[in-house]
Amino acid sequence: MEGDARELSYSQAVRRLEEILERIEKGEADIDELSDLVSEAAELVSLCRRKLTQAEMQVKRITERLEREGEGEEATAGEPPPPGTGPEEVPF
Repeated sequence: MEGDARELSYSQAVRRLEEILERIEKGEADIDELSDLVSEAAELVSLCRRKLTQAEMQVKRITERLEREGEGEEATAGEPPPPGTGPEEVPF
């Protein structure tokens, strides 16, 4: 495989998968090379799945943290501000 798959970004892995697929579809790979290309493609698919799972978990953690922070703000939103912290009323 060209380079180490673990060093590829998701976009690079997808691009390489597209290259492999194109070569196979066009019949550019001979039978000896086909096995290597299929093996490389399998590694790239696994890499992409891992990266997607990691991104999904990270988004979930961030979303949960934001929800917790939002719940904390909502809990104090209904309470009146402590004396001296709110806008002062000016009698006319």
